Amino acid sequence: MLEGKKIIIGVCGSIAAYKSATLIRLLVKAGATVQVVMTPDATNFITPLTLSTLSKRPVLVNYFTPETGEWNNHVELGLWADLLIIAPASANTLAKMAGGLSDNLLTAVYLSAKCPVYFAPAMDLDMWKHDATRQNIAQLQSYNNILIKPGTGELASGLHGEGRMAEPEEIVQFIDDDVKSKLPLAGKKILVTAGPTYEAIDPVRFIGNHSSGKMGFAIADRFASLGADVTLVTGPTAEKSIYRQIKRIDITSAAEMLDACLRYYTDSNACVMCAAVADYTPVRVATQKIKKHDNDFHIDLKKTVDILKTLGQQKTNNQVLVGFALETNDEEKNAIEKLQKKNLDFIVLNSLNDKGAGFKTDTNKITIIDGKLYKTTFDLKDKDQVAVDICNKVTELINAKN
Repeated sequence: MLEGKKIIIGVCGSIAAYKSATLIRLLVKAGATVQVVMTPDATNFITPLTLSTLSKRPVLVNYFTPETGEWNNHVELGLWADLLIIAPASANTLAKMAGGLSDNLLTAVYLSAKCPVYFAPAMDLDMWKHDATRQNIAQLQSYNNILIKPGTGELASGLHGEGRMAEPEEIVQFIDDDVKSKLPLAGKKILVTAGPTYEAIDPVRFIGNHSSGKMGFAIADRFASLGADVTLVTGPTAEKSIYRQIKRIDITSAAEMLDACLRYYTDSNACVMCAAVADYTPVRVATQKIKKHDNDFHIDLKKTVDILKTLGQQKTNNQVLVGFALETNDEEKNAIEKLQKKNLDFIVLNSLNDKGAGFKTDTNKITIIDGKLYKTTFDLKDKDQVAVDICNKVTELINAKN
């Protein structure tokens, strides 16, 4: 859940500052943009150059750079960040934060921050147990700052006990879990299908369609951003998900898509069937490439299993099922018929007659028709924004059913 987040890492004067290097590396690897702000004392333990190299951004230490006169605006930094993580948080900095002091850039940024603040203390055993430290931590928690508890082990003084900064891997996992737990679809499982299916004629040829998968992938990404556990079943496509945690199942044929959907549908809170699934498939698939002989060539076709209808028959009262209708004529009539026959909660209608809608475009124009036949028509939008509209409707229905 940290991918795409803008994160400020505050580094204080502590021997545990060496762990900040690994923490920064893990956050960058997770896809976050990391800005490091160090206290002057922290530079005695690890160099700004090291952390700048890992974060790929200049490290900030002072309010301004004397050589250039450039001002580091603490207010802008506080507004820029999605998360502020102070690790290690020394006893001295914790006291300043609790008391509202701002005698360095980091504490000024803290007082300006509008985002969630996490702090991972690091200090010796006696300092950690001191009543003043306990009181400061309680004060910070009363401000809704989030404590990442220190671990127990050998300390720099040679003592053994509590006070070690949590390991970087633990910090990343803690924050990732905390961010996800606050999202609207945390703990919900969503199944999404995307792309075309290819129905083999022989080892070389197939029957397919022009679906690119763009709409389905946009929907899957949006659900992931809302905290859902997303399974994406996709036909052949060059599209890629933004979020690495999406479970991607690659299939080729309608039969394979059916098998994958049946495997994951039962445990899903919602399913959005965006794939363009073939209605027919060859009766026989040649084992060798079919050679050109006659002027006429015939392929016997049979119906594929209607995946959406199958899922509609299995749907429970707590599940949300959504289908798509891409039409060229009698659009609303055909969409409503599909909505009712397949036991859907709502259907997303788009028409190839609308310029900018349909396959292979970056835009779409949709109408949502729900079970009571209430229609909501949206303007032409980028598919990412169309996904927001669709996912908002699904979220609303999930909340209503659970």
